[in-house]
Amino acid sequence: MARIAVIGAGMGAMAAAARLAVAGHRVAVYERGRTHGGSVGRLARDGFVFDTGPGLLHLPAVYRDLFIKTGKESLESCVELSQVDPASRHVFPDGTDLRLPNASRAGVVRALDEAFGAGSGERWGDLVNRAREAWDATRRPLLEEPLRTDRQALEHDPYPAVARRGWLRLGRGAQPGTLARIASRELRDAGPVALLESYALAYGLDPRTAPASATVLPYLEQTFGSWYALGGMRALADALYERCRARKVEFSFGAEVAAIVEKDGRAAGLTLADGTPVAADAVVCGVDPAVLPRLLGGARAWQDGDVQPPDGGSASGASGRLVVLLALRGARPGDTAHRTVVHAADRGAELASVFGDGSGEGAGAACRSRTVTVLRPDDPGTRPDGEHEAVTLTATVAAHGPVDWSDPDIAGREADRMVAAAEAAIPGLRDRVLWREVRTPYDTAADTGAEGGAVPAPALAGAGGRHLRPANLSRIPGLYLAGGGAHPGGGLAHAGMSGAMVAGLIVEGADWRGSQ
Repeated sequence: MARIAVIGAGMGAMAAAARLAVAGHRVAVYERGRTHGGSVGRLARDGFVFDTGPGLLHLPAVYRDLFIKTGKESLESCVELSQVDPASRHVFPDGTDLRLPNASRAGVVRALDEAFGAGSGERWGDLVNRAREAWDATRRPLLEEPLRTDRQALEHDPYPAVARRGWLRLGRGAQPGTLARIASRELRDAGPVALLESYALAYGLDPRTAPASATVLPYLEQTFGSWYALGGMRALADALYERCRARKVEFSFGAEVAAIVEKDGRAAGLTLADGTPVAADAVVCGVDPAVLPRLLGGARAWQDGDVQPPDGGSASGASGRLVVLLALRGARPGDTAHRTVVHAADRGAELASVFGDGSGEGAGAACRSRTVTVLRPDDPGTRPDGEHEAVTLTATVAAHGPVDWSDPDIAGREADRMVAAAEAAIPGLRDRVLWREVRTPYDTAADTGAEGGAVPAPALAGAGGRHLRPANLSRIPGLYLAGGGAHPGGGLAHAGMSGAMVAGLIVEGADWRGSQ
């Protein structure tokens, strides 16, 4: 039985901890904050309850597998999950109103034809079919296996390139270009183009630079559905925490890690901020990998050729989330969509304000028009009674640094604009507000320790490997990486996958290549 020290109590870290405990190891988790869950937080006030992190789950099979492998109770016996239908509603600047059914590609095709004209659905369907080829080509090496030293296959974009005319496949080795390029070429019309690019933006990706393989994001939603946990997505974090405790994982909160201890060339434990030593046979870093140089006392955490945190851990060019939590008077109408995306009037200006000129330069510029996601769950557990409603607004913004998100005036002005934009989804919204709370990337940084409050995007194949994340097996023996900042990237499902990979590497050894 090995002693495993885990840094952080986020979803990836807890997923690894539960699996390792079941394998017979003694696992102890050290979390700098007061609670578990990482970015999957909750705010409760006056009978209103809000998720402060992810509001929906995609690929629930990741957590179903985790709960099956770590105990007798299934995921559904611990968390009440339901599919969201429609999966999303989209309101465009010209007034077009589109509702996309959940997990129904045929229904999506019909909806697009009705909204944008005949042929729009077929073109979208063809694109999603090509995205399926990209998914099939990279699902295992990108999402089910630890990142290999030989990453050539993942540096190549798996999206099948097509010629501009005749839809003929291009020559072997040809690259399809960026997501924005294939959106313009294959979807043609402004509405479907904005729809596709909004998927990338929601995950914190710039469609102007993201590889065409980012088409797997709408493919995943349309194929596997969008799911909500009754009581809010925090219920999933609570269930995983309780599973860890049932497997005898030890948790220490308010326990900031000051250093990773090395002995004889391998990770041998931790030193906490109060000086407490923690001996361990292996260390799992479940927080932002950008902190590793500091925790290692300035030692090189990476070698030439390694995949490193984006921009060396800098917030420049990274994106975060601006979240406005609204307590509303008045009942939620019965035909309300759970998720509505209100598209920006000037997407070019929005992208420039978040990501800069495409290379990260100039991010943080003022923007009067943002794409706002409106979440309105039909969940009695989120409101004091049937005559009130809890609503969450989210926008992708530049991380803290390019914008001083600690300035309440800046945060307040941006929140005002988001509320005004959301009136396209909720007419009369401003008159219904009892109170609101605004959470910025500065708050995210304070809560999770993520550099600039940046929210990691999922790993993608293509673009020469620039959208990959650091490997789960570090260059330092005995040190492993889990969570959204490590392979295979950010998102609830991806964090769970990273925990499975770390557990597999520790239990089976460095040559482990994923579950068969």
